[in-house]
Amino acid sequence: MNDRAVGLLELSSVASGFQAVDAMLKTASIEVLLARSICSGKYLAIIGGDVSSVTAAILAGKAAEPLSVIDAVVIPRVHEKVFPAISGAVVPVLKDAFGCIETFSVVTGVHAADAAAKAADVDLIELRAAMALGGKAFVTLTGDVGAVQAAVEAGKAVASEQGLLVNAVVIAGPDPKLLAEII
Repeated sequence: MNDRAVGLLELSSVASGFQAVDAMLKTASIEVLLARSICSGKYLAIIGGDVSSVTAAILAGKAAEPLSVIDAVVIPRVHEKVFPAISGAVVPVLKDAFGCIETFSVVTGVHAADAAAKAADVDLIELRAAMALGGKAFVTLTGDVGAVQAAVEAGKAVASEQGLLVNAVVIAGPDPKLLAEII
């Protein structure tokens, strides 16, 4: 059984971010995968480890700076397509359909991307997080029409549940030139 998880904590203050990461590190045996300031003056921490350690650490980070927490989530068994999409390591090939899920927080964007990838056989193209987006995030994906529709619906459901969905679209038969605007 895969007991690996990632935890994401998004805060409204950079100083609070440092405090929260310190609390998380002191609480559980976790790995800090990313901890940095993001647009617009927010702070994002992504941690990894076993599910119980990541859960304990995220709870500690939230407790350390409760007034600064924007969003937080623990994702057990994060889909393997999520991190290449975040890092820009995907060489995109546009297929029969294109989808985009846009969220008000980076945490929810990553959670929506994971849900989309787990829901259907799609390729995540990119997960753009916060920078030059006013702190929002979006994930783009491609695949056959039915798969993209299912994946976008799954991502929308996660973001809607959090009250952080901006918009989502599915484009069947996208123009091949659309890809030039994506990357």
